[in-house]
This record gives sequence, structure tokens and C-alpha cells, in this order.
Amino acid sequence: MTSTPHPLDEALRLSSTTPGQYEGHTHPGYWNMVGPFGGVTAATLLRAILLHPDRLGDPLSLTVNYAGALAEGAFTVQAVPVRTNRSTQHWTLSILQPDAEGAPVVTTTATAVTAVRRETWSVGDTPMPPVPGPLEQPAIAPGFGSEWLGRYEMRPVTGSVPSAWDGSGDHSLTQLWMRDAPPRPLDFCALAALADLFFPRIWLRRARRVPAGTVSLTVYFHASQAQLQATGTGYLLGQARGQEFRNGFFDQAVQLWNEAGAMLATSHQIVYYKE
Repeated sequence: MTSTPHPLDEALRLSSTTPGQYEGHTHPGYWNMVGPFGGVTAATLLRAILLHPDRLGDPLSLTVNYAGALAEGAFTVQAVPVRTNRSTQHWTLSILQPDAEGAPVVTTTATAVTAVRRETWSVGDTPMPPVPGPLEQPAIAPGFGSEWLGRYEMRPVTGSVPSAWDGSGDHSLTQLWMRDAPPRPLDFCALAALADLFFPRIWLRRARRVPAGTVSLTVYFHASQAQLQATGTGYLLGQARGQEFRNGFFDQAVQLWNEAGAMLATSHQIVYYKE
């Protein structure tokens, strides 16, 4: 008996005949308004690193720069380990697609660090906020005509999408229980995608649905393999807040905890917006 692959695993499928160069294809289930959901693009780049035969350790950080729209269809991922030290490895990555004349054009660039972690003194200095459990919050239906929203179960605690776009917003904080739909055991690729799950903070802060798009996203991975396995198909609590909105760009900070209260990842991104 064969099981149906999870949509995320289908979206992250890469093939390769040369180490460091991988062929993939966009997935309709993760389509956004003008291209793939940015989180699945980040996860795809991370997947290329995890497949590389020369990889050292587990993901520590990933920075993705969305230089241009990734069109529907085939693409190439290039992943190069540019330097390997005793416990860290540094990577450069890019996604390319052919233009109308068939010449390769870069749509996305990235850098990453993987690392071999060791047991040390450790502490969590940003505890998970006290919030109602995930099953105490109703799940929201997908919206905005974006297919990728149907690939996630989201249960907002506070800071949901404004019910009226009337300019009355007064904060940018969202707290949200989240997981893949259908449920899927958590891994580093899924964690990278979940870090980009939040709608633009300016929509909440202004209660106006202005055009906006991520320019650059960085994810910092704090989870061990054991913590990922312990989380399994459980929910993550995500918290997002904008920090500064100015001259067409804003940044936002995100924290992700599992239900046991362990912080698994943090992220920052800079986002373009238009009046």
C-alpha cells in the first residue's frame, strides 16, 4: 500500500545529477498571488542544502532575498558550500529560471549557515506568552484567493486579519497557532516555511490592505533534531510584530514555539509596501 505524498513534500521535490545543482518545479498548492508562497521558496532552498552530499551539520540560519517573481514552471537551484570550518559551513544559493529567450535569470538569492551543535549552557530568554491552547481557538478559513493558505491550519489568538479596512489599526501584534494541513511531522524545511506564514504587518497596523511583499527574510533555527521529533505534528505558536514602518518599507520580528514552550526558530524580514 502506498501513501499519498504530503503537498509540502511534493513542492520540495528536487532532482539532481550534479552535486549542488537541483531541478524543481513550482507547485500549484503553494501558489500566492503572483508566484509561490515565499515560505515554500525558502524551504526549497533549504532542501537543496539538506540534499547536498557535502553538508556539515544542521541549519543554523537562512537568508533569502526575493529578487524577482518566480514564474510557474521548472526552475534550477544552485547550492554551493563556499567555506567549511570545524563546526560551521557557509553557503551561497540561487534560484534560476529561463527568460523568453531561454537565458537563465536569477529570481532568488540566499545565504545560509549550517552547524554542528554541541551541548552547552543554554537558556530561553523569551518565554512563550501565556495564551489559550490551539484547540480553544477556531481555525480560520483560507482567504484572499491564495491557494497556499489552504496548506496550513491557522488558529489566531490575537491580531487576526482586520474585519474592516477602515484605517483604524493601532498595533501590529499577531499571535497564532499554526501547523501544516494536513498535519505533517515538523522538520527544518517546514519550520522555515512556517516562519513566513504571517500576513503583512502593515495590514494590521493600518487596517488597510495595501500592496506589500517580502524583500528579504532571515530565519534563525534554534531547534535540535530531538525537539523537532518531539514536536511531531503538533501546533506551533507564532508571534509576529512590526518594528518600524517608514518610507515604503517595514520590518517584522517573529518567534515560533512548540506546545511545550520550546522556542524552535526566530525570524526577521524586511517588506516593501506601497501607499
